[in-house]
Amino acid sequence: MQDRTEFARARRVIVKIGSALLTSSGRGLDLPAISDWVRQIAGLRHTQKMEIVLVSSGSVAEGMCRLGWKTRPRSLHQLQAAAAVGQMGLIRTYESLFQHHNLRTAQILLTHDDLSDRQRYLNARSTMLTLLELGVVPVINENDTVANEEIRFGDNDTLAALVANLLEADLLVILTDQKGLYERDPTLDPTAKLVHQASINDSRLGEMVGESRSGLGRGGMITKLRAARLASRSGTATVIASGREHDVMPRIIAGENLGTFLVPDVSPMLARKRWLAGQLKLKGTLYLDEGAARVLKEDGKSLLPIGVTAVEGDFRRGELVACVDAEGREIARGLVNYSADETRIIMRRPSSQIESLLGYVDEPELIHRDNLVLA
Repeated sequence: MQDRTEFARARRVIVKIGSALLTSSGRGLDLPAISDWVRQIAGLRHTQKMEIVLVSSGSVAEGMCRLGWKTRPRSLHQLQAAAAVGQMGLIRTYESLFQHHNLRTAQILLTHDDLSDRQRYLNARSTMLTLLELGVVPVINENDTVANEEIRFGDNDTLAALVANLLEADLLVILTDQKGLYERDPTLDPTAKLVHQASINDSRLGEMVGESRSGLGRGGMITKLRAARLASRSGTATVIASGREHDVMPRIIAGENLGTFLVPDVSPMLARKRWLAGQLKLKGTLYLDEGAARVLKEDGKSLLPIGVTAVEGDFRRGELVACVDAEGREIARGLVNYSADETRIIMRRPSSQIESLLGYVDEPELIHRDNLVLA
């Protein structure tokens, strides 16, 4: 997306809400505010049929309130304990509020490792896409109770960007307690102007967030800029805006000039192709019959096991394989849903037989079209 007028055509949107907005000055969750954001999300889901994924912070802050802690602990295990306690209240709040708008929710707890491992990546992707198809609003938070490293402020910004990559979202909306990104730190220079739009690769952006003398990098703007750059790898546009603006989400979707719009440098398809072609190593080759090769090239459909004539290599689910036609020409690359040994068992067979052949069925496709790019 290169222009705000395109936001109204967005099919899939990731909304991230930070702790500074969700909690009420250390008194636990700000229920009126959360209720209003839920109303906005429900409106976009019902009226514009957008698929909305919510990435929410707030579990540690809510847990501290429930445990009666006045100051944030430094011990990792205490932070994890607070997150475990607070997550109960956080997800119950979302479930109750979304039910008022006839929407179901699903809790998903992730770590960054879940999205870096290819197999877990595909598992998470398949689950979330299924939830979206069912009209469910996934509510995602980092799985702080099992995190291996210290819980850091702003980490969910990165998680939101990884989810945008995972689902190839059109737009990432990061709601914060700031109006957006400023040319200079507004706490030091009240005349600093808000940056309404910039290319994600504008070298001046790093200088803007690097000037802050506060420990939070202008309300966590450093992590938000990094998240926007990460999201742009999938061609996802990012808007950083104040969650305290009235009806902020529908106004952003309507193209209103709110917050900072960070424009990705590549289209989603080109970004996807770069990722599959450049960041992952080929682990094997699938040889296709004429019909399967034609369907992939001409119709852009998924690859089914029945169209595979031979398998080369020793790959696992989620790894990158090449698709080769009968003349030995590579026509596509994609992330495979079954291992090499499993693929040898189900090749030349219809998808309806996968369960009887393997004892289970993960996906009816050998490679889903969303995880496949033409050569």
